[in-house]
Amino acid sequence: MKDVAEHAGVSVSTVSYVLNDSGPVAPDRRNRVLDAIRLLEYSPNESARSLKRRSASTIGLVIPELTNQFFAMVAEGVQKAASARDVLVVLVVPDAVEQAEESQGKLLRSQRVDGVIYLSGTGSMPASIYQLARSGPVVLVDEQIPGMDLPAVVCDSRKGAREVAAHVLDHGHRRLAIIGGPPALWTAQQRLAGYREALAGAGIDPDSVPVFAGTYRQASGAALAEQALAGPAGSRKTALLCANDLMAIGAIEYCKSAGLRVPEDVSIVGFDDMPISALLTPRLTSVRQPARDMGYRAATALFDLLESKESTVTGQLATTVQLRETVCPPDDAR
Repeated sequence: MKDVAEHAGVSVSTVSYVLNDSGPVAPDRRNRVLDAIRLLEYSPNESARSLKRRSASTIGLVIPELTNQFFAMVAEGVQKAASARDVLVVLVVPDAVEQAEESQGKLLRSQRVDGVIYLSGTGSMPASIYQLARSGPVVLVDEQIPGMDLPAVVCDSRKGAREVAAHVLDHGHRRLAIIGGPPALWTAQQRLAGYREALAGAGIDPDSVPVFAGTYRQASGAALAEQALAGPAGSRKTALLCANDLMAIGAIEYCKSAGLRVPEDVSIVGFDDMPISALLTPRLTSVRQPARDMGYRAATALFDLLESKESTVTGQLATTVQLRETVCPPDDAR
């Protein structure tokens, strides 16, 4: 900055005003400073600037994988909020490099990130991420972790699951199965609770409906659909409630391979409403979560915490059921 100031014939404080847009600078002086910055190829030390401003220069984002479009959209939301503040996002995807979250947490600590946005794939927090939470802010997104008093941006998964299950029940389905998510995850627990509430509201004993615990991956949905739909046609399940879109897509794939029509033989619903869900044949009925908004809000909450402001995280974001083509009445209700 001193070299820039000397070359432009101004004070260091004037250079600072131009760089941070933090004070009045005459047009001719501003132009001289900008010319000097270009000529000298000056790049501000973002870490030093962030310390002075009490704001972030680099944040970490941990997500389980990018093959799931929902996670990718959350990342887009985080990046949009960070770009508006000229903040660098260090993306950590444990599955992509076959490294545990523990190792990736250590990597983030070595990068000296100012804060972390964490989307758990396990329902727990690795010790290395916990250490980051002790030294700087950590905001959870799409999950809540028991015993961890951390701000979290989540959707009303329970309500969304209850509403999509009610839609299936309203079509007359009584032989159902649930393909749930990993039991340790808060989202999976909330969605299962919503399904069970809808069943009880329709006069069906929730304990009479089998639950198959999946992994939120497409192959899991296909394998569990095969189990759920085993048996003679007269007693086969007529509807599958899938806890995310990837497993619902896997279930549809299995049905096609087994010669079962969707929705005429088996109705299927998902959760997340990934962009691909509206492009399938048939188009998937699903519960929409505002993924990009969740990422944006999580990043905004993190920046507020870094700037010693009160967290903006309040309540749960709304979900909406997207009615499409994978639900129709079963044969005995037509």
